[in-house]
Order: sequence, then C-alpha cells, then structure tokens
Amino acid sequence: MNPSIYNVLFICTGNSARSIMAEALLNQLGAGRFRGYSAGSHPAGHVNPYAIELLERNRYKTGQLRSKNWSEFAAPDAPQMNFVLTVCDKAAGEVCPVWPGQPMSAHWGVEDPAAVKGSDDVISKAFTDTFMVLNRRITLLTTLPIEKLDKLKLQQELKDIGLVRS
Repeated sequence: MNPSIYNVLFICTGNSARSIMAEALLNQLGAGRFRGYSAGSHPAGHVNPYAIELLERNRYKTGQLRSKNWSEFAAPDAPQMNFVLTVCDKAAGEVCPVWPGQPMSAHWGVEDPAAVKGSDDVISKAFTDTFMVLNRRITLLTTLPIEKLDKLKLQQELKDIGLVRS
C-alpha cells in the first residue's frame, strides 16, 4: 500500500460528533498525507454544535463538515478508501456496505459525547474527552510507517490504536 494520499473514512451511526471530529482532526494532522472523511449508517442530518464549537476553538476547519450517509462512499464515483474506521460500537456491529477497493478496517470505539446529559460544562467535558482520545489515536495513525508494514502488521497496528484511551 503506497498511494500518495491515504483516504480514511470514519464511520459512526449518527455522523454528528465523533466521526465528524475525527474527519476534521485527520485532515489537519494528516498534513497532506491523509484525507479524512466521515459518514453514518443513520446520519443525524446535522453536525452537533458542541463538536463545531470545540473544533473551531481549537482552530480546525469546519466549513466542509456535514452529516452524511455512508452510502455516498460506496458509490462507484466515490473516493477509494484505504482505511475504514468505526468510532462507535453500534456502527461496528452493523453490516457495512461493500467498500470499493476493499480497504483495511478497524474499530476505534469512543464514548458518545452527544449522549451525555447534564449542564453545558458536563457536556463540553465529554466532547473534550472524546476529542482528546481521537486526537491521540489519529496522531498515532499519522506516524505509522504504513509503506514499511506488511498487511498483517498494519492491521494489528490499526487495531491496537483503537485501544488507546489517552
């Protein structure tokens, strides 16, 4: 595997918070070597305002972010993915579309900050915690020597990154 840019699709059920944050993180941290996308099996149809506020506060671009169905990425004219990463447990258990090119996949489950109830401070903390976990995992992904790893080793590395909590 040695494309000039690695395309990564982050999947979550609602595509309103976790996968959206992962897309934004990878597009900035990937420094042109990675291109992040996100989608959901049952998209919410909007991006969670806490996710947008957190990303903007941390100087991430949010203008192109939108909640979308994963079927967009299974279409023949969609960008071919190198990696498909689920970031919620519910999406990991669903039957996914057949992705063109048979990308490598792994599960990177993260607690859903959009499901947290309470004060603005409690909800904001949940989003910050999720952001930090995703930031750490995506940083690890961007530093992998992908070109030097055989397929089995790369698959194990992707799986291991999904276990990193902070």
